[in-house]
Amino acid sequence: MNVQHILIDDSNAEHRNLSIYRTGKINRIRLEDKAYKIYCSIELDAHNYAAFFHYDFPAILNTLPFLSESKNGLDSWDEAFLHNSSLALMNNIIAERVKSINPEKKEMILLGWQDQPVGVAYIRDLDPARFLAFLKALRQFIAESEAEGYDLEFML
Repeated sequence: MNVQHILIDDSNAEHRNLSIYRTGKINRIRLEDKAYKIYCSIELDAHNYAAFFHYDFPAILNTLPFLSESKNGLDSWDEAFLHNSSLALMNNIIAERVKSINPEKKEMILLGWQDQPVGVAYIRDLDPARFLAFLKALRQFIAESEAEGYDLEFML
């Protein structure tokens, strides 16, 4: 089988329109609000979204009591919610996982593939230093959310 590959380029509009090109958002909310309101958000661009899954954060964080319609936590295709009472533990889990990420070790990862109409592998370069900078910002976002009594909504 002859397989071609596409190295995802964030600056290429055609790549951003591919279904394999995924982004996400984490919203600061209050579960007890009568009306849905987002107080603040942090974005996961396509690079950090891919790194989040590559470094296995959904599986590691699914030890926390996420609420989701599908009951699959962060592995859901729907939104997942985390109550304020779990945010400190979430930050601890992220801090522990960060220790095993080598900021010097750039990687090329497979995002997915298709075999019809032609074989194509979709790959992406990962910059762990860039992802670690995102995780630092995320941990700050989580700490502020915890201190201010907010819950989190994950749109992955």
